[in-house]
Amino acid sequence: MKLQDKHILLGITGSIAAYKAAILVRLLVKEGAQVKVVMTKLAKEFITPLTMATLSKSPILVDFFDPENGQWNSHVDLGMWADLYLVAPATANTMGKMANGIADNLLLTSYLSAKCPVMIAPAMDLDMFQHPANLRNIEVLKSYGNIIIEPVEGELASGLSGKGRMEEPEVIVEKVVEFFSQKKKLLNKTILVTAGPTYEPIDPVRFIGNFSTGKMGFAIAEKLAEQGANVFLITGPTQLSTQNKSITRVDVQTADEMYENAVKYFSSCDAAIMSAAVADFKPVTKEDHKIKRGKENFQIELVPNKDIAAELGKLKTSKQVLVGFALETNDEFLNAIKKINTKNLDFIVLNSLNDKGAGFGFDTNKITIIDSAEKQYQFNLKSKSNAAVDIVNMLTDVLQKKNN
Repeated sequence: MKLQDKHILLGITGSIAAYKAAILVRLLVKEGAQVKVVMTKLAKEFITPLTMATLSKSPILVDFFDPENGQWNSHVDLGMWADLYLVAPATANTMGKMANGIADNLLLTSYLSAKCPVMIAPAMDLDMFQHPANLRNIEVLKSYGNIIIEPVEGELASGLSGKGRMEEPEVIVEKVVEFFSQKKKLLNKTILVTAGPTYEPIDPVRFIGNFSTGKMGFAIAEKLAEQGANVFLITGPTQLSTQNKSITRVDVQTADEMYENAVKYFSSCDAAIMSAAVADFKPVTKEDHKIKRGKENFQIELVPNKDIAAELGKLKTSKQVLVGFALETNDEFLNAIKKINTKNLDFIVLNSLNDKGAGFGFDTNKITIIDSAEKQYQFNLKSKSNAAVDIVNMLTDVLQKKNN
């Protein structure tokens, strides 16, 4: 059985294609998977919970709690239990909510809490599927790392014919099997990733920081984990959450804390990717009380923070790979190449604030990878999730060359 002991959470939304979910569950169970089903209330109008419970051999979850006894259905526990969250069928309404973080039912809160990869099989009429808003939502979901199982062309419930028909259950199961059968290129590798900004306190309420959100570093950590790596993610303050169970998250605030943890974990790692936007300077002193406004100018003396990448470059062995980041505003390539040499990097990821859609705060990035021989690999503007794939692929190649 190709899915033996895999935990699959199946989300069913209110589409006429919901009838296919019965076949889907039967095929997943036949391949050895353990299946739990969460349905929207409208989905119950198309296929009964009794049918799905019988086929999945597990109670069906619809509401946040059981009104009969008050038992809570924890979306957090569901998200942690699953090895894969498969939403099939997925309506335009549900995908729009998933893309925009709306969580008004158990299926959606489970999605936002999922610590596993997510597959989505859309099902809707052809005009709905082709609507710019729906296509935009699909691209947003892809940028988050979700896997879209494209609908196929065929006869639709409206009587029209076109693209929008949910892919057949047999094909969906094949894609699930293929997903779990992929050779994970970083299996048994341990990778350190730094992400986000650092905050250097001035007083109890103020700090020196930057506009980094951590999106690039978190995307890299997720892609590393998908390839089988165990990841130590050392992150500064951010609102982001990790999805994969193979990611060990270490939250820090200051550059000194990030430095201490990076040095601590690096010796046990095969590689490190330094994507954090670490503050270059910190105040000499931190005031114990909030500094009050005065009529005179207020001066803060700053001292340099420790250079984390340079320190790891000193500690790096011949088998380890060290990757740096360079966010530049001028003389981009010269500055990036200088960092490769001074920090003993194997390659560096360059992005420029002069490129529209790249840098802090965006869901997209435009990167150039420069290796130690100063060879450049330029990539077009793409989602940070897809840019992370390019970085992880480069890391994988360098690791293989060093360890062969």
